[in-house]
Amino acid sequence: MSQSDIKKVKLSIDKNIGSKVKIRANRGRHKIDVTEGVIKQTYPSIFLVDVENKLDSSIQTVSFSYTDVLTRDVRMQLI
Repeated sequence: MSQSDIKKVKLSIDKNIGSKVKIRANRGRHKIDVTEGVIKQTYPSIFLVDVENKLDSSIQTVSFSYTDVLTRDVRMQLI
């Protein structure tokens, strides 16, 4: 995993700010979260996604790192 790979992932996510995505996050110990959200903002090491809580319709902001995407701990698909 090189710095140029991380930059490619960041640029790809930068292009899709405001887009709706389906996120499949591996939380360890056979726990996998599947949610939908909107890419809100990017920073040098992380990016933010607004996720709607289906139980009470509140919006929660979740952060992920670009290395999570590279290591496939987080998989994203545009909707």
